[in-house]
Amino acid sequence: MKHLVTLLFLIPGIINVLPVVGVLSNERLQQLYGVDPLNNDLALLMRHRAVLFAIVGGLLIAAAWQPMLRTPAFVGGMVSMLSYLVLMGLIEIHNPALVRIAWVDVVGCILLAAGYLVHKAQA
Repeated sequence: MKHLVTLLFLIPGIINVLPVVGVLSNERLQQLYGVDPLNNDLALLMRHRAVLFAIVGGLLIAAAWQPMLRTPAFVGGMVSMLSYLVLMGLIEIHNPALVRIAWVDVVGCILLAAGYLVHKAQA
């Protein structure tokens, strides 16, 4: 069960870390999110967003092996992914890349919730 909890925190951690490649260039951001060329203002915000995802993902990855980090990592990860899903539901989206991200976040939320439940059951 210990390895299961590790895996169930690790996968959402990786999901959250992957967008950090958007920091590298506007072209990476366009590939990730299927958006038109970005002006400098929007590029700054999107690159900063990539860094914030890396922080959340890093915390989730660390929590995979550090049980004392699991509660804050769970809260941070769920708030991050669920807030995207809520906003997605409030705003009409036609971009297939953004819809795909929503489905990835659904999977991430399910895995993270399962990991946290198993972790709490072991305590």
